[in-house]
Amino acid sequence: MNKLTQAILTAALAATAASAFAAQPVRDVSGSRHPNIAAAQKLTDKAYQRIVAAQQANEWDMDGHAAKAKDLLDQANRELKAAAEAANQNHK
Repeated sequence: MNKLTQAILTAALAATAASAFAAQPVRDVSGSRHPNIAAAQKLTDKAYQRIVAAQQANEWDMDGHAAKAKDLLDQANRELKAAAEAANQNHK
């Protein structure tokens, strides 16, 4: 195997492993100020945990779809945080 092919395969494997172990979404919206947004963050966290459980039950063989779903949940969580921050700024 030539060095370029080996480097590409190594990089692809590293990227796959990194996305499989992506950090769980952080719940950081105040439940007292934004109860609905905080509840939505809690649900993204629960969904993330269920995907982790599914990955473990299936020995991580989901063709990257579970990892992508986790990434999308993290993105949704960041959008929820941005929504709460926008509401804070608009409600001064």
